[in-house]
Amino acid sequence: MIAETGLAALWLATALCALQLVFGIMAVRGRDDLAAAVRPVAVVQGLLAAISFLMLIWLFLRTDLSVELVVRNSHSEKPWLYKFAGAWGNHEGSMLLWVTVLSVAGSLVAFFERRLRENTLIATLAAQAAIGLGFYAFLLFASNPFARSTPAPEEGMGLNPLLQDPGLAFHPPTLYFGYVGLSVAFSFAVGALMTRDVGADFARAMRPWVLGSWIFLTLGITAGSYWAYYELGWGGWWFWDPVENASLMPWLAATALLHSVTVLATRDSLRAWTVMLAVVAFSMSMIGTFLVRSGILTSVHAFAVDPRRGSFILALLVLYIGGALLLYGLRVGTVREGKKFQAVSREGALVANNLLLTAILGIVLIGTLYPLFVETLTGEQLSVGPPYFNSTAGPLALILIAIMALGPLLRWRKDDWRDLINRISFPILFSALAFAGLMFFVSPIGILPTLGIVLAVGVGAASVAPLWKRNLRRTPMFTYGMVIAHLGIAVALAGMASESAFTEEVLVATTPGQEHEVGPYTVRFVGVDPVAGPNWTAIEGQLAVTRGDGEPFGLMPQARMFASPPTETNEAAIATSWDGQLYTVLGNSDAQGRWQLRLWWKPFVTLIWLGGGMIAFGGLLSLVGRVRRERRSALREAHG
Repeated sequence: MIAETGLAALWLATALCALQLVFGIMAVRGRDDLAAAVRPVAVVQGLLAAISFLMLIWLFLRTDLSVELVVRNSHSEKPWLYKFAGAWGNHEGSMLLWVTVLSVAGSLVAFFERRLRENTLIATLAAQAAIGLGFYAFLLFASNPFARSTPAPEEGMGLNPLLQDPGLAFHPPTLYFGYVGLSVAFSFAVGALMTRDVGADFARAMRPWVLGSWIFLTLGITAGSYWAYYELGWGGWWFWDPVENASLMPWLAATALLHSVTVLATRDSLRAWTVMLAVVAFSMSMIGTFLVRSGILTSVHAFAVDPRRGSFILALLVLYIGGALLLYGLRVGTVREGKKFQAVSREGALVANNLLLTAILGIVLIGTLYPLFVETLTGEQLSVGPPYFNSTAGPLALILIAIMALGPLLRWRKDDWRDLINRISFPILFSALAFAGLMFFVSPIGILPTLGIVLAVGVGAASVAPLWKRNLRRTPMFTYGMVIAHLGIAVALAGMASESAFTEEVLVATTPGQEHEVGPYTVRFVGVDPVAGPNWTAIEGQLAVTRGDGEPFGLMPQARMFASPPTETNEAAIATSWDGQLYTVLGNSDAQGRWQLRLWWKPFVTLIWLGGGMIAFGGLLSLVGRVRRERRSALREAHG
């Protein structure tokens, strides 16, 4: 009865979603008697969706082989963590998670939001219901997660071994939270356009959702990058895979939207730009959903293989994005111009950043979709790889980061070039010293890595400048958040540039007793041993590693074989030190008894993920600080 309970909850949630949409539209059109019902309907709908998803998790934890989804994606001998996370490690389960988070987010908006005009909030909830209804229909008619398997087999087929990692429990949910946060921002924008209520209150209501979405997207992308780095055994942290790009594009749009909505909330500027970016950000999340869930791509991330599902999602994408753009075109003329500002101002820097983010987004979008269009039209398969993205998006990204360093040092509304030069003198000095150090003490490393390191130093200095000569105990929490997030970008950029500039790779065919040098390490190949895990067997390499005169330590990379489904994987063994990582991968043996061994020395590569964590933590501080300030303001008004 667990599957039937989950399916019944899903049908009831769908019915309430339809009711929420109808009541919301009628209330906006003048039926005030229906407005009071929209909030409770949204809350109950979210509860039912959550119940449905919990039932799916229960089925996976029990390994209920009477359910087809469990049969195709689980196994009785699989560790419990992968049974739990396996509930969304597949197409149907991931889409149920998507719509559950969407519905729960809508119920939270209905329950807590009190800043918007009532008709704008009702229109927002109606827009959220319109999004949800399409995905409910997709689940029920094209991707039912509770479909029965008759007769029930004796054993399941197991989960993709590449997904059998703790990262599966963290990476997809954080990305989905980010995607759904953008859907809420989109619904706010649609609601404000419908009621002609685009202003500071609208931006303040939307900002926490944009900021929360941006935090989760940052965490998801950072975690996914490290997961791919250590799991796939390729030795890289970003591969410009189309599905990686599918998560990067919403993050770029969300970053632009976050800055724009902040300007609107605090300075009442960029009204039309903010609404447009809300539409673009949600459009990118929809495109990402289409790429991953349609079966159009072959990837470890891509679960769907039925082209009918892709057609369904494509229809939803066209409906939602086309409808939003049509509404924007019809109503943008009613959006009044906000307060003006000079080009040399903090607002001007934010606009420049947004334009560059949009340009980078366009480059990534074209590079991701162009091969798909060519293959659809001509049948010819093309590959757009790192050279295109690095040469086109890389320079723009460096310009973007340079302007980002200036932004916090500029005054709102209007600034003076001469005063600005004085404020940026120290970041420029630090950048010049970094450049001189690279020129005189380091071998040539290429122009982009050089500029990356130089900018990282300058941005690091500029990011802490807003704290200079301030009372640190009275500085708002969201200011600390901005400082830490910008400093995190400098740290991540330093890691990216260092990894690109200084990585050393050694590929050898080795026999027991042989030693190999890579970076500051000496690696001696001891031999191999067979080992067994809970649902896999492996050949494990034994490596004895020393660094200078230090004590030797062992590393044990593995070549694993999973029986269900039959899959071979490489498990890298990594040694982390303060200045980088030694990355080792064991390959196959040859007829002479030699084993393939790949060794990388990656200086300061860990700064990439440290920086990503700092960016997300800075966003969290900003979110908490903004919420606390708004609550204090509300309490003062209530008691004033």
